[in-house]
Amino acid sequence: MSDLATRVRPVPPSTVVLVSGGSRGLGLAIVTDLLDAGLKVAAFARTVTPELAKLADAHPERTHVGPVDVTDLAAAQAFVRAAEDRLGPLDGLVNNAAVGQDSLHVHTAAADLARIIETNLTAPLQLTRLAVRRMLAQGRRGRIVNVTSICAQRGFPGLVAYSATKGGMDAATRSLARELGGRMLVNAVAPGFFASEMSAVLGQTQLDQIVRRTPTGQLTEPAEVLPVVRMLLCDQTNINGQVIVVDGAASI
Repeated sequence: MSDLATRVRPVPPSTVVLVSGGSRGLGLAIVTDLLDAGLKVAAFARTVTPELAKLADAHPERTHVGPVDVTDLAAAQAFVRAAEDRLGPLDGLVNNAAVGQDSLHVHTAAADLARIIETNLTAPLQLTRLAVRRMLAQGRRGRIVNVTSICAQRGFPGLVAYSATKGGMDAATRSLARELGGRMLVNAVAPGFFASEMSAVLGQTQLDQIVRRTPTGQLTEPAEVLPVVRMLLCDQTNINGQVIVVDGAASI
């Protein structure tokens, strides 16, 4: 077996994956899908929703959940330590936590810019650093999946700061994949717009325009993103440093 094949071998079913922003929407769907696949999942969000709590109750031996603000590095570190004590060493990370934007750039307050950048860019970079350091120290051949957005590749009014943070995570994905030299696989998934609290800020008119220019004629569904995330976390693959777009070709 080649050295590359050894380094990127499939993740076993006992893998432990950390998911940020796992309480609702796509994050909750990712947690549910990974649990259904037999993995162990540590998931946090600012608030543990009843839906996430129900998942934890249904899979008590394979889940660890808690309320953590992704921008609170000390709280995130404590959560990761507790998760590893309960589930075992980390094998993967899904950076999903993010906040949206609903204002033109000229009307966006400086405090709001700082909040968007801290939540969507600074915090996931810190969480990634934490996870990678722990996986390297434990000799784990981990996987990192960053949930970004087609906003990083196509302009949308009212989403300047949000788009900048997602573009930053796309760039970080490529650089970290090269920096790690194959010891881990680092990729991003960029979904198109789907019905959620975050996309609702666009308004129905803009969402209708997106649907009309999408060749498949529909917004992205979370269920269409899940197989890509699962594949990047678990399957034998040589995909590394890539941003995989799931948007029905709306962005081309």
